[in-house]
Amino acid sequence: MNVSHKGQHSDVQGNAAGASDNARAARDARTTGARPHPFIEARRLLAELLGTFALTFTAAGGPVIVAASGVSVGLPALVVAPALLVMAMIYSVGNLSGAHFNPAVTLAFTLRKDFPWRRVPGYWLAQVVGAIAAALLLRALFGVVGHLGATLPHHGEVASLVMEIVLTFFLITVILATATNHKIVGHNAALAVAGTISLDGLFAAPISGASMNPARSLGPALVGGEMSTYWIYLAGPLCGALIAVAMAWLLRGGTSEYAMEAAQGD
Repeated sequence: MNVSHKGQHSDVQGNAAGASDNARAARDARTTGARPHPFIEARRLLAELLGTFALTFTAAGGPVIVAASGVSVGLPALVVAPALLVMAMIYSVGNLSGAHFNPAVTLAFTLRKDFPWRRVPGYWLAQVVGAIAAALLLRALFGVVGHLGATLPHHGEVASLVMEIVLTFFLITVILATATNHKIVGHNAALAVAGTISLDGLFAAPISGASMNPARSLGPALVGGEMSTYWIYLAGPLCGALIAVAMAWLLRGGTSEYAMEAAQGD
């Protein structure tokens, strides 16, 4: 009996040591920039594609379904639904990929040195493919109605550009802050991020559409042929991300291991 108990205790210690070694290896890969196993990286890219597909399908799908059905659900529902989707996806796949779902977020994490440059092209490609796939599915289901959910300026191009810069600054400031405080905030970062997306949309969607996401805007714009004002939704979020990174440095200095863990996933 004692021998058996000791054997079981030894197995538990061995499993714990193995888990500790795996966690240590993951930390080392994040801090040294070592290349992840191809299967792990493919899983991360799939998570980004899935998350951006779901976000675009929800955010663009609201206006499309309103136009196709003739049933108005109101502005609050249209802007809160994507925020709830982002919250759900952060809880679902945030540990896999960091739950960026947005090229501006990936850029911000990279400039903060939370995320390696060599992984950026893959993330951006996955995000764009996910957004385009969502727009293609909406077009196949409903045709080109409601501008296919494209984000469009409603109060002039300059006002919309400035609004997208400010809104993205708000969003990415919150994302970078919760990443830095990942040890304390944990998965509750999803609540802060979703709340910020809802807040931005509730007061600013009538001006610019409150995209804050170049991929989400590209999918419907490209598939629906609404590219003439897309530059606003590329330049605005990217500029907002740059300002948010500068503000994060002023507030907190450099990055941390916890921020790298939040940005890169397991």
